[in-house]
Amino acid sequence: MPARFWAWALAGAAAVVVFIASATGGLGTLRAADGWLLTAVLLAAAGYAEGGLLSRALGSWQTICWALVLALPLMAALAVRTPAGDLGGVGPAAWTAFAYLSLISMFLGFFAWYRGLAIGPMARVSQVQLVQPVLSLGWAALLLGEPLGASVAVPAVAVVACAAAAVRARLRP
Repeated sequence: MPARFWAWALAGAAAVVVFIASATGGLGTLRAADGWLLTAVLLAAAGYAEGGLLSRALGSWQTICWALVLALPLMAALAVRTPAGDLGGVGPAAWTAFAYLSLISMFLGFFAWYRGLAIGPMARVSQVQLVQPVLSLGWAALLLGEPLGASVAVPAVAVVACAAAAVRARLRP
């Protein structure tokens, strides 16, 4: 992997931090929960990498299905242990959104994600993840009317530019 790829990838990760700070009004003080979040991000990255390798052998949809089957006992135990709260006030729109996010966005979305990781160089394909916070806020602004200040635009463009540069750096011989 060329050094310029890693330089652009790290610059993109830094741009994501600046983007998030500008979108949320700053990073504030770090707490223990931030350490847990960073740990979760690192474990998710390791899981994506392993899933990408596994999907080369098993296939994309088989990989996510087996991951769900293997996670079921732990998830079921946690679901039984966790109090549900009052679900009577949850309306049909919320249940529809929950079903869409669970089945379409997450479950079927992982078919495409693991297929992309399986057929492309994982490092190059994974740069798409840098753009996710930008897309999330962009869709929130477009669909939900979330206000986005001008201070968010510059870091957002930097994130997209760094991700594109990292992909191009990887493509050059």
